[in-house]
Amino acid sequence: MRINYWRRKLMAVNGRRPTKSSPWLTYNGATINLLALSASLISRLNDSEMVTTISDDMFAPDVIRDPFRYYGRIRDEDPVHWNELYQLWVITRHDDLVWLARNHQQFSNSVWKNDPLPAYPAIYDSDQELYDFMRDYRGNQLVQFDRPEHLEMRKVVHSYFTPKSMEEWRPLVKSAIKELLDAAEEKGDVDLMRDLAVPLPVLVIAEMMGVPESERPHIRRLAEKLLHAGRGEPDRMRIVAEGMQGMLDYVNPMVDERINRPKDDFISVLASGEKSGVFTRQQVLVNTSLLLVAGHETTINLICNGALALMNNRSQWDLLKTDTQGLMVRATEEALRYDPPVKSIQRMATENVEIRGKVLKKEDRLRWFTPSANRDPNKFEDPDTFDITRWPNPHVAFGAGVHHCLGATIARVEGQEVFTALAERYPNLESKDRNTEYQESLTFRSVKSLPVSLD
Repeated sequence: MRINYWRRKLMAVNGRRPTKSSPWLTYNGATINLLALSASLISRLNDSEMVTTISDDMFAPDVIRDPFRYYGRIRDEDPVHWNELYQLWVITRHDDLVWLARNHQQFSNSVWKNDPLPAYPAIYDSDQELYDFMRDYRGNQLVQFDRPEHLEMRKVVHSYFTPKSMEEWRPLVKSAIKELLDAAEEKGDVDLMRDLAVPLPVLVIAEMMGVPESERPHIRRLAEKLLHAGRGEPDRMRIVAEGMQGMLDYVNPMVDERINRPKDDFISVLASGEKSGVFTRQQVLVNTSLLLVAGHETTINLICNGALALMNNRSQWDLLKTDTQGLMVRATEEALRYDPPVKSIQRMATENVEIRGKVLKKEDRLRWFTPSANRDPNKFEDPDTFDITRWPNPHVAFGAGVHHCLGATIARVEGQEVFTALAERYPNLESKDRNTEYQESLTFRSVKSLPVSLD
């Protein structure tokens, strides 16, 4: 049931009231920062939103274009919000996200296998068999398992993704960036997404997988198809199924080879897990595609969103140019906070749980939204300001808890080296497009293109 904005704000306040020395009060069991709330009220007055209800259409063009405004409003007004259209709970506050991510006993990752509800957004009835195929495919990925299975699987691959191991890829990343930017300059018409953000992580992941250079365009095409799983088109299952079957067909003979003749690559690591009985063959195959999708899409978005934030905030761009080596780490962390590559993550309640006075019932779907959590005024000072000196920076772009992203370090390495190279090579870098378009996705925050001027 929706309650309009004014009615919610006029409900009786209980608990500790604010004082001159403290802007905090306790309201219906939740602690509220009155300074943040007053700023929100002024914003709503200016935008004439105070008498409107919250739309549940998370694929609406204005939501895709500006998720910070939409999910920020939910965070301010109804932080544990029931979305009737998609039959799920929307979680928007930083502390709630961290608590949920760490409370893996009550909130299961095993969504694709156990979710009893139909697909959302809706798909064609004729594609139900393809949806079931995707559920089995996605349900066998590492991130879809809870403990103890998840722990055993993660042990197999963890050593490959340690920060020390990922740092060893930095020279390759730097060399690849130089080659890609040199090639882009020669073409003259530069699109950072097409010419740098897309080929760079594909190159790195292909090296990790042991994929020959000639076959990398095929891998990229498969990844593009797999990404349709988080979009809204009713016929998306057909595209996703093509990508899944293509990955199975491509990787299976590679796994056969690695079991007999292991190499120093990720597929050999997974194959060793099959030999030891931790992974089935199906799980080896689908976790290869997990690396492909999560590893390259996250980095693409980090590069594009971060570069766009720097170009749109010239004072920060100018600051980065003064000390690229000293600021590249903080600039990358702020890019991850300010416009995170992953928009939302889904979980499922394993039992009835109360959060902020709302009861999430067993098997209820819930999604936490990183763009809102990363700009929570109760966690970050001036959260809507892009500040590359911000430190500490406890953003949740890579999640939290036992499912914290395995590939976080390599994504950071790629982001750091890209922003450094751009600042050192192109001091006058500017975006050519003032109306950036984004993919209609609930999962990723992805631009469609990023044309730039280098001079």
